[in-house]
Amino acid sequence: MMGDRFIPNRDESDTHASYRLTNDNHKKNSNLNVNIEETKTDETFSQLLKNELNGSAYKTPPSTPTKKRTLNFTVPSPSPSSKGRTYNNGLTSGEGLDDMSHPAYSLSPVGKENQKILLSPRKSIRTVTNTPFKVLDAPELVDDFYLNLVSWSASNVLGVGLNSSVYLWSAQTSKVTKLCDLTRVSPDGQETSDTITGLEWTNKGSTLAIGTNSGLVEIWDAEYCKRIRTMTGHTGRVGALAWNSHILSSGSRDRTILHRDTRIPDQYIRRLAGHHKQEVCGLRWNSDTDQLASGGNDNKLFVWGGTDDKPTFKFDQHRAAVKAIAWNPHQRGLLASGGGTADKKIRFWNTLTGNLISESETGSQVCNLMWSRNSNELVSTHGYSGGPISNQIHIWKYPSMTRIATLTGHTCRVLYLALSPDGQTIVTGAGDETLRFWNAFQKAKGEVGKSSGLGDGMGSVAKIR
Repeated sequence: MMGDRFIPNRDESDTHASYRLTNDNHKKNSNLNVNIEETKTDETFSQLLKNELNGSAYKTPPSTPTKKRTLNFTVPSPSPSSKGRTYNNGLTSGEGLDDMSHPAYSLSPVGKENQKILLSPRKSIRTVTNTPFKVLDAPELVDDFYLNLVSWSASNVLGVGLNSSVYLWSAQTSKVTKLCDLTRVSPDGQETSDTITGLEWTNKGSTLAIGTNSGLVEIWDAEYCKRIRTMTGHTGRVGALAWNSHILSSGSRDRTILHRDTRIPDQYIRRLAGHHKQEVCGLRWNSDTDQLASGGNDNKLFVWGGTDDKPTFKFDQHRAAVKAIAWNPHQRGLLASGGGTADKKIRFWNTLTGNLISESETGSQVCNLMWSRNSNELVSTHGYSGGPISNQIHIWKYPSMTRIATLTGHTCRVLYLALSPDGQTIVTGAGDETLRFWNAFQKAKGEVGKSSGLGDGMGSVAKIR
């Protein structure tokens, strides 16, 4: 006959298992910010419960821990400061009704040590709004992985390439200006047209470089809407452009990279050929180390010293096209690169030593990478995945690569990405012909309260032409 009561063995060393303090369904929650916050709350509550059950503040157990009976009654021994004269009622001086700091007279339901835990400051989890605060209609924004059609200037003007035209959108006034149209009519009445394949603002000022499908590179003064120069040299479309002071570098489908010194009339000062075996689709200068990173459809990532004719480092770990390239502004020589559909990884490189630092699986095609200027965070935009996680935008904490937020809304690959001059806002573009603006990063120290100058209010929708 089984008449005895079942008494569970609640091992005080594992309160999560014994008292069911956490719910396993937490981990399936899609809201990562809530998940992290609840996990930290569970850890704090677990520690408080341990302290109360053990009758003292939790400490790391010795090498041979001794078990203590749960809820065992003990009389606290007097502290050295309370020792003194004994009265007839058995209390020592400093321990009677005139000493209200004694635990016996505390009105708190938890002990003194646990009160310290509850009152200690906790680091808040940054939350990111997962909806765009502005959407611009961008008709004919091409769905082509190898192009770079969106760039944000230091003077807070967004440049966008739509078919044969470039449009400028002022973040201060929301005014749209048509910079140029490559459709031209010859003297004999024949219409010729070229298309925009690459855009990149200079580091300072209002100068914009434009790459075209025919292989031309044009330099425009956006303030006066005037073309300054037209440069030849490529035999294929120019999708990648990068500035380093007065040096403009261009990458093309003809597999070459051309360095141009915009101060002199020469078409180019250096031609890099025979290294990339397919289209050059990613270019980024690091002015701090005077290094250029180039990525190609041949799955290769090269790092060049200045305008050298041979790469300093050749990286072949990616298993798909390398378009996404970004230099860390907080750590010298740290480069991030992302691979396409067959790769789906973000890799981090030390370009001072040539070492691979780490790699992180993302689950989908990496289209773009951008570091925050104000914190050690990284945003990545994505395309194909072969599953339900396509067309997303992720914000990561480096170096842990903890995902801070996932932003959704685009219905096509998020091929284009640019960062506002204040470092707070990102704009993303996709083949769904929309540009979406997100509050992705925190303000820099000393910038609290300052407006980013993005004109219209929340949720506004407009056309960029």
